[in-house]
Amino acid sequence: QGLVIKGWAPQALILNHKAVGGFLSHCGWNSVSEAIVGGVMMLAWPMEADQFVNARLLVDDMGVGVRVCEGADSVPNSDELGRVISEAMTEGGGMKTKAKDLKDKAFAAVSHGGSSMNDLVRFVKELGQLGR
Repeated sequence: QGLVIKGWAPQALILNHKAVGGFLSHCGWNSVSEAIVGGVMMLAWPMEADQFVNARLLVDDMGVGVRVCEGADSVPNSDELGRVISEAMTEGGGMKTKAKDLKDKAFAAVSHGGSSMNDLVRFVKELGQLGR
């Protein structure tokens, strides 16, 4: 059933649960990263600073999110929000599949031989050269 958590919630753990299909978020970078690792699509509600750019990347470039509202002073219409969630959760647009694919790419990048791991190894080697 429902669960209410006071204080900080274990967001990464929650987003990795099989029952979670989408995530309503302000699109802060930590939340975006956790949603990607969880493989869930995002309902974007950016409010300030980098959140607008992050939301645009998720929605327009990556296709793993849908914008539901914008700005700290705005509140989405409940009927419209329900419609958007319903559409986003169906497989018609492929958003859920794209989110799972992005998760796989993220894990591949940090795995042995992955692009992020290779970049980190190269960076550490360069740092080692600075002290010589």
